[in-house]
Amino acid sequence: MKFGVVVFPGSNCDHDAFYAIGNVLKKPVEFIWHQSEDLANCDAIILPGGFSYGDYLRTGAIARFSPVMNSVEKFAHSGGLVLGICNGFQILCEAGLLPGAMMRNSGLRFICRHVHIRVEQTDTPFTNAAERGQILKIPIAHSDGNYTCDEATLADLERNRQVIFRYTTPDGKDDDAGNPNGAVRNIAGVCNRERNVAGLMPHPERASEAALGSADGLVIFRSMVEALVGAAKATA
Repeated sequence: MKFGVVVFPGSNCDHDAFYAIGNVLKKPVEFIWHQSEDLANCDAIILPGGFSYGDYLRTGAIARFSPVMNSVEKFAHSGGLVLGICNGFQILCEAGLLPGAMMRNSGLRFICRHVHIRVEQTDTPFTNAAERGQILKIPIAHSDGNYTCDEATLADLERNRQVIFRYTTPDGKDDDAGNPNGAVRNIAGVCNRERNVAGLMPHPERASEAALGSADGLVIFRSMVEALVGAAKATA
């Protein structure tokens, strides 16, 4: 298996994601420049956090038109695993690969701290190594993490079990106290209907070793590894 980490102008968490996959999990990983349409035969693609193109216009609005996104969209539509982290989540929403949009944090301030998120679904390639209801301690770092969508989309997300992470208090309560940015229904991460594309605002790559204050983020990357191993066995 091989992971690809897309690098946009302004990405600043690309090396963190590369390190988590390559150095912590010891899996093959390669950088993919935003101007390339070659995904280098990767089995999973990560769109990292940062400020792609300076976040001009809207977060992710310009990156959505990068040449690499043509290939990422085709890859996703063919069933390939795609994970968007923070700015990567914003890009996936702008590209229409995930529903919803990001607004400014309700407090109108940049937030950089650890938060807690609850795993809502475990039947996805991004959560299969977790337990439903498991609380993960993972940092956020964003100004535009306030996930929003219309009522019809929200109803679809809930009905199709596409909400895979919610912000909570440390003891797992999804009330206002656990919501750092005002996201509708405390939504921290969602997947598409086909469950092969997912995005979340917290940074699992920044929670990949105990020295960072938490290694809880590894459960997301390990889930992807297990999903790829399972897929390989199924086609062997």
